[in-house]
Order: sequence, then structure tokens, then C-alpha cells
Amino acid sequence: MDRLITFPATDAGALGSRQRTVKAAIDCIGIGVHSGRTIRLVIRPADANHGIVFHRTDLNRLIPARYDTVCDTRMCTVVADPAMPSARVGTIEHVMAALYGVGIDNALIEVDGPEVPILDGSAGPYLFLLDCAGSVEQDAPRTVIEVRAPVRVAAGDAWAEFRPLTPLGRNAQPVLDMELSIDFAASAIGQQSCALQLTPDSFRSQIAEARTFALAPDIEQLQAAGLAQGGSLDNAIVVDGDLVLNPGGLRMENEFANHKMLDAVGDLALAGARLHGRFVAHRTGHTLNNRLLRALFASETARREPVADALSVAA
Repeated sequence: MDRLITFPATDAGALGSRQRTVKAAIDCIGIGVHSGRTIRLVIRPADANHGIVFHRTDLNRLIPARYDTVCDTRMCTVVADPAMPSARVGTIEHVMAALYGVGIDNALIEVDGPEVPILDGSAGPYLFLLDCAGSVEQDAPRTVIEVRAPVRVAAGDAWAEFRPLTPLGRNAQPVLDMELSIDFAASAIGQQSCALQLTPDSFRSQIAEARTFALAPDIEQLQAAGLAQGGSLDNAIVVDGDLVLNPGGLRMENEFANHKMLDAVGDLALAGARLHGRFVAHRTGHTLNNRLLRALFASETARREPVADALSVAA
């Protein structure tokens, strides 16, 4: 087993009703898994209602982290500046999952290249950075999107769906229940599932450390397509049939399904608000996750936003 990062204990209900940002700027340097470039990333505090925004410092372009700025979902989630489509930031799902998982609503994320560093292939290092930076509450209520009716997208036998939960009442905390399953021909993966009610504690303990993975027969094809140029056994699990090629093996049971759940959290964070509803999926990935958010926002009857009265705080 690989060594796991130990995180401080948290209160599962600690998200609260106010927006939060990081207390101090913090940075890291790492390799982009697809570009192979060395990239510096800085997470900086941001004002209330700023949201999560990427700054391509080498191009001086700001790119909001939203479902409608997603321009590519091959192997990772990529956002782009609508006014300059060549200004892109890829592989954003792990840092987005970490921010959403611990309740950071506002941050400016600087990168000096085309993607976010892969680090160890999980969200664990980003949680470590966020814990080191700390967080502060801001004088603004969180925006919540409440799922009011089922929304479903599918591609072949793969599908993803939002379902409503009990309506969100005044001063209630939004809940995101999540469940997904995967099915791979490689026997080292096979059929797996993951289910959780997303809280800071469940995120940290169940899915944060789950690493991205690749099938050995696909790696040469990916590299020929200009992808996975920075991939290695240090930042991904590699599977060949019934074998896991990483010397340390797996970190946890069902690490493959847990990583798919981690990706889903990062992709759904592009809603730009806390979600109240149930997410259920089978064989989903970045493409279906983004299609699901687009379908939710396209329907005026399937959602209610913002639910300001539900999270109001007495002055």
C-alpha cells in the first residue's frame, strides 16, 4: 500500500452557510500529466461571490471554472476563455474536487501553463495545500442549486442522473448524495461501486486519496495523440489485465470507483454553487458529468436557484 496523507479531523457539518475562501496564498510546482510540462500553481484568496477562477499567468487570461466554459472532456476536464479559445486550463478536476470537498467557494488559481499539475494523481496533495493555507468565512451566504426534478443523460449503456431529495428548508444545509458504478473488462478493475453523502469528512476519508488510472494497452495510443506525456507510475495507477503495475499496489479497496467519484465531484463543482440533490451514475466520465450539468441548467423546472432563504443567516 502507498503511504496515505493524514488529514486533521473535521466536523462533518462544518461547511456552514457562509461563503469561504483560503486564508493565505499557497503554491506548488508539478508536472502536467498530459502536456509533460513543469507548471507552477498558486491558490490565492478571492472576494465573496468571485467563484473559482483560473488565471493563465503566461497569457494573462482569466477563465471562470464553470460548466459552460468547458471546451474538452477527453481524458480530463478542460476550461477555456470564450473570448480566446486557445487560453485553456486542463486537468482541473482534482483541484476543483478538493475545493468543493472542503467548502472553498472563492479562489483565484494561477497557472503558468496549459494544465493543473497532476501531483500524485489524486486530490490528496491539494487538500494538504488547502489545509496549510487555512480558510476564512466571508460575509455572504452560499448559493445553492436545488434539484427539483430528475435529469438524465446517457451514451450507450453509460448514464448519469440528478434526482431530487427532500426539499431544502430554511437554514437547512444542502446535501449531495452520490452513487456510481463502473465496469471494466480488465479483471484488476472489473465491477466496482462507490456511494457517499458528500461532506468534508467523507470526501477526505473515502475518495480524496484515490488516484487516476490508465490501461497499459491504451498508453501508447494516448501518447501518440499528444496526451499522457507526463504520466508515470508516480502519478497514476496502470493496469494490465489482472495486474496493477504500480510497485506499491492500491491504496484502498475500490480505488478505481473511488477515483471516478472524485472526478465526478470535481466536474460537478463546475455548477459554481453547492448542489442539493442526488447524483447517480453508471460508467460515467467527464463528458457525461458535464452534459448532466448542462442539462440541469437548461431546464428551468429541474432546478431552483439561488435558495437564498434556505441559507439565510440572521444579521
